[in-house]
Amino acid sequence: MEFVGRKVAAKERAIVANHNLHSLYLFQKRADMRAFYEKADLIEIDSTPMIAWAKLMGHPVSRDHRCTYLDFREDFWALAQTHNWRVYHVGGEAAHNDASKAAILGRFPKVHLDLHTGFFDMKGADNDALLADLKAKRPDVLLVGMGMPRQETWILANLERLPDCVILPVGAAFDYEAGVMYTPPRWTGQLGIEWLVRFFHEPQRLFERYFIEPWWLIPQALRDVWRRRSIA
Repeated sequence: MEFVGRKVAAKERAIVANHNLHSLYLFQKRADMRAFYEKADLIEIDSTPMIAWAKLMGHPVSRDHRCTYLDFREDFWALAQTHNWRVYHVGGEAAHNDASKAAILGRFPKVHLDLHTGFFDMKGADNDALLADLKAKRPDVLLVGMGMPRQETWILANLERLPDCVILPVGAAFDYEAGVMYTPPRWTGQLGIEWLVRFFHEPQRLFERYFIEPWWLIPQALRDVWRRRSIA
């Protein structure tokens, strides 16, 4: 939040990305995802397994370093209200956006928030209209919640046409706000079992992500171990 505040105050464009096991899998498979993370100015850790692996590799991290929208949202919206930030969210279904906005304004009634559905043609007139609206609204913070990798590839493809603002890919953040997606209690993240709680609520959507994709990361993990042994 301090980083976001500094960039907003300086009217500088910045990308605050995040990494979890799913993004690491996509990072290995897609050149555009690798290019996106090269552009990022700050990368959050959004994964308890990544914290555990970093500790194993000797990095001074703890679960306090894990950061996701559900953890920082109250601080973010409080800052947005206090400092009169103009916030623009691209994502979610049009049918749910009113409920998302109402939930946020119910807690922070003075927040300046504009919304645009995440279901649009990213290469056609819809995209041009969205970019024109962003140029006119001049947000201080742009939240892009279209899921990985759609949100990251959209940011990368349109980066030079976006206003000077702080850009955060936030996945299903506003689905949680609208109440159309189950929100795990925050203590589950502290205990490292949030992924399991999510899986029980959405097994069909999350089975491949949690039980198939991580196997593709084993070669990279072994290389990490080898490099650490070589340095030691």
